[in-house]
Amino acid sequence: MARRLCGEGLGTMLLLAAIVGSGIMAERLAGGNDALALLGNTLPTGAMLAVLILIFAPVSGAHFNPAVSLCLALRGDFPWRLLIPYTAVQIAGAIAGAWIAHLMFELPVLQLSVTARTGSGQWIAEAVATFGLVLTILGASARRPDAVPFLVGLYIAAAYWFTASTSFANPAVTVARMLSDTFAGIRPIDAPAFIAAQLLGALAGLAASRLLFSPDAKPVAG
Repeated sequence: MARRLCGEGLGTMLLLAAIVGSGIMAERLAGGNDALALLGNTLPTGAMLAVLILIFAPVSGAHFNPAVSLCLALRGDFPWRLLIPYTAVQIAGAIAGAWIAHLMFELPVLQLSVTARTGSGQWIAEAVATFGLVLTILGASARRPDAVPFLVGLYIAAAYWFTASTSFANPAVTVARMLSDTFAGIRPIDAPAFIAAQLLGALAGLAASRLLFSPDAKPVAG
């Protein structure tokens, strides 16, 4: 138990250090070019996800996301007794990762974001982003388990660009990013709607995966 929780918390911490830290670096180097800054935030996040899933999957399962843990528990692939501890260490690790990024770039550790991210388009985007993430994880697990790290990293990198919200797709990430007034931030007042949309999208992804990737579903040839 201790090793699993440590791995899950440490992995989520490193993920947020990459998300927030690359956002700060990208904004500084982009010279006001938002597209270039987003690209500089996207590539490290996708790459770090692939690395972290590869190294932490044998330890904790490498969820790094309360929505993913919930879906796996609903599928019966994850013990319900671990859901609350996993969620707690994911959130704590995410906050610690954001604070570490602030320290690395010599910013105040304690911050609240003022970046507005709200509206129906943003909420739909978060539902779609999390739906696709869960579908990617469960679909790859059913067909190509060895490819999960790379497919998740690629999916998130793509979702940064095709969603209006830049794809948080993770309640723990959302909590941590509201505590960072940087390129990656979100106002605390906007976070609850994001988290609700993420959970709805995750449950929809779980439902779709049951239809598409159930054990008795046979691959279609040709």
